Amino acid sequence: MSANNKENKSAGGIGDSDGPMGSLASPKAKAKDFKGTLKRLLGYLKPQRTNFILVFIFAIISTIFTIVGPKISAKAIDKLVEGITNVNGVNIDFTYIKNIILILIVLYLISTVFGFLQQYIMSGVAQKTVYNMRLEVEDKLSRLPLKFFDARTHGEILSRVTNDVDNISTTLQQSLTQLITSIVTIIGIIVMMLTISPIMTLVVILTLPLYIGVTALVAKRSQKYFAAQQKEIGELNGHVEEMYTGHKIVKSFGHEKDSIEEFENINDKLYDAGWKAQFISGIIMPIMKFVGNIGYVVVCVVGGLLATQGKVTIGNIQAFIQYSNQFTQPIVQTANIANIIQSTVASAERIFELLDEVEELEETSATKVIKLPKGEVKFEHVDFSYNSEKSLIKDMNIDVKRGHTIAIVGPTGAGKTTLVNLLMRFYEIDAGKISIDGVDIRDIKRGNLRNMFGMVLQDTWLFNGTIMENIAYGRVGSTDEEAMQAARAAHAHHFIKTLPDGYNTILNEEASNISQGQKQLLTIARAILANPTIMILDEATSSVDSRTEVYIQRAMTELMQNRTSFVIAHRLSTIKDAELILVMDKGSIIEMGNHNELIAKNGFYADLYNSQFSGANLDNDVV
Repeated sequence: MSANNKENKSAGGIGDSDGPMGSLASPKAKAKDFKGTLKRLLGYLKPQRTNFILVFIFAIISTIFTIVGPKISAKAIDKLVEGITNVNGVNIDFTYIKNIILILIVLYLISTVFGFLQQYIMSGVAQKTVYNMRLEVEDKLSRLPLKFFDARTHGEILSRVTNDVDNISTTLQQSLTQLITSIVTIIGIIVMMLTISPIMTLVVILTLPLYIGVTALVAKRSQKYFAAQQKEIGELNGHVEEMYTGHKIVKSFGHEKDSIEEFENINDKLYDAGWKAQFISGIIMPIMKFVGNIGYVVVCVVGGLLATQGKVTIGNIQAFIQYSNQFTQPIVQTANIANIIQSTVASAERIFELLDEVEELEETSATKVIKLPKGEVKFEHVDFSYNSEKSLIKDMNIDVKRGHTIAIVGPTGAGKTTLVNLLMRFYEIDAGKISIDGVDIRDIKRGNLRNMFGMVLQDTWLFNGTIMENIAYGRVGSTDEEAMQAARAAHAHHFIKTLPDGYNTILNEEASNISQGQKQLLTIARAILANPTIMILDEATSSVDSRTEVYIQRAMTELMQNRTSFVIAHRLSTIKDAELILVMDKGSIIEMGNHNELIAKNGFYADLYNSQFSGANLDNDVV
């Protein structure tokens, strides 16, 4: 497994945890341009700004109603103390206390309602924002050239589309409202404490440096262990995936013991890093409680002294103690959310990088449509390179007549598949011209162009669905009978009927419930159903046995009649009847002609052909 994939695995897998400190201790990815990315991300909230303002207002109202509760309950306690200490005997005003309790119930009920409305509206804001972002990402992916996907792992692209978008969704839905609530709570508590006693408020505020110092110290020491933990999680997940993906090979070569030893080695490192990270981060809560208890004792002593002097009532002391206990939680939450926002902006930056990728060349305004394509293909002085440093195809000229079969052979890396990619405009040529029926393919919409082609590739692709659905994928609106006829032409009908559910058999995610050869037969049936003008066969029979290959060759011969076909072949016996064989090496066509002509030349093609049937000249054999 590549390092990239292993890093992707560490994003969420075995033992993924932030520990008791939350995100304060765990390392977070940071954006390269925090301000610019944050500004762009906030731009996605503009269409929802009215709802967002409502969320802000409701969050403030909900928090305020919660904050004033202890101050109001203090009045009930003061009335209770006043009744108990009455010189004329116990005379408690229960009506007053009952009214206070009713007021508190109403206040907390209103706070709950506004809290619910805040979360409800914010859920809509978050989901709508992320919904639009997902649409934009999906639309972008459909407009990116093939080279973008060739240069990146599937895991990296999926991580941006799923993990990064989900990270933004979670932050918008939860962390933003928490941040608003925490800030309002901090300000509100300070204001309420000041109304009770500025001196006791000063005592509480003086404990803040201790909280911050403890948090910073522990976070700094534990961060390297959290980083090591995440690294080892990635290593462990990568090793597990490799071993289970290739478990047959591991068993065949007797490396089970080595695999287990490596797993135990990585697991031991993970245990060591994880234990240290959790232990050190776990220290913070006892220390913070210790600091909080010191502040609590000091507040009680100062409050008691002020009470004896008649400057503070017992009820207000009780309310102040409640406020002081609530004071630290929003501070820790705010620090955590600051880290989460860093991570979220980093995720947004990764998504924006994708959205800013260079797209395929835009369609020309004067696009042409070939209503009845014949399939005449012409390459004129075509140049192409994947990068400017190294030229792959130089001055290529091919003239393909309607209904001809063109075979492309050559060693690995010769440019055979590249030729097909250029023909379908998966890549754009650097110079020259490619035309179909005399029309430059750059003047044809990509969708219309690719509808002319049918493809059967060496790597089969089938999706999770019924066999009938997979075959019918070849042409929109096709009937079941047409799909069955295509299956018969591809010699797939017989094996399909032997399956318990026939055409209704559901293929699993990797289509592993049928053989590789059967998969290939289904992809060929799909291509036959598409009834294209031009066929592209990229080593279509490489995964089937000799008997099945004979059936497929017969079906292909019938399919390719009156149809232009490009056949990339490694088995040279399969293309002996092609009207034209192009022999490629290092991006250039070095030989051209039919089979007999090329054998007579006794050149590169003859060496390739003879190496497959006589075992000679293996240095030039096709890989």
